[in-house]
Amino acid sequence: MTSHDWLSHFNYNPINPLLDSGNYAVKYFVRRNLFEESVEDISSLWELKEVQKIIKKQNSRGYWKSNSPNRKRNPAQNYDLLETYRHTNILVNMYGMNRNHHCIEKAAEYLFSCQTVEGDIRGIIGEQYAPYYNGIIVSNLNNAGYTEDPRVERIMQWLLSMRQNDGGWIGGSPGCMGNYSKEEINALTTQFVGTRHDFDRDQPFGYQGTGMVIRAFATHPEYCKSGDALKAAELLAGSFFKKSNHTSYQHPDNWVRFKYPFWWTDLISALDSVSRIGLPPDHPRVAEALKWFVDNQLFSGLWNHSYSKIHKYVENAKTRELQLWISLAILHIFKNFLNRYGTL
Repeated sequence: MTSHDWLSHFNYNPINPLLDSGNYAVKYFVRRNLFEESVEDISSLWELKEVQKIIKKQNSRGYWKSNSPNRKRNPAQNYDLLETYRHTNILVNMYGMNRNHHCIEKAAEYLFSCQTVEGDIRGIIGEQYAPYYNGIIVSNLNNAGYTEDPRVERIMQWLLSMRQNDGGWIGGSPGCMGNYSKEEINALTTQFVGTRHDFDRDQPFGYQGTGMVIRAFATHPEYCKSGDALKAAELLAGSFFKKSNHTSYQHPDNWVRFKYPFWWTDLISALDSVSRIGLPPDHPRVAEALKWFVDNQLFSGLWNHSYSKIHKYVENAKTRELQLWISLAILHIFKNFLNRYGTL
């Protein structure tokens, strides 16, 4: 097997449109990650104008200030925390920024300043627990070089404590509480009413919550090898293409509506996680997902940003760029599977 044999599994050449795209960061990762070429130092991406534009908006305290008009109406929600997650997600995953850059170091310290004595980072849904957001925030911290930070360890242990009895997660609190009306949930997540603890651990896991939490495990060099991570990966893979038990993202079409950098759980983000944790490509649901990507590749060699029939399809400059990133992520998944197992 040569290092490029994984390309033979596709019907059309996906590399040329990526290299011809004019997107410097995409081309950089194609060369470095897919073809393992010698490339410039990753810091070369940090000087791009789109990166500098984001950095210049960072507050001196490390956060990015949100312009949301809902601050007064929803005082318990930390909009700056969500905005900081959003920008960090872009910088770390699209431009490879890490703790060696003062911008990421300051952002990480701000994120940790929102950590409670229980271990979680809190504020995105008011005073309530949010395991799903903790999972994706930690995945960014892991990718930025904080895996050995004791504050990350505290969050990882907290995430384990927040599992349902079946080994997965649901959206969070109040998602894991009893029955509340829409009005009650709104008050619980936006007003200063205290953290609720009335969990129902017997509720079945939800793929959205589990897929977001599991990214913390998938990006951690030790936790990704744990039995807890493997059990959650099995649950997540078993949900591919199925309706969700929880959240407003219940329709199965949400599996094939893609975003990059990863946020809500979709087929690409989930497959990336389970491939890192150790589910093999001949796992029935993993094999089904891999085949879906082969069957749905475009003649151009890329993939659409959405195959959903319940969402409006939009094509513009932003979604055309998104095509490049999701296609790169798909190719990386295939290459990782083949490198790890020698077959697909």
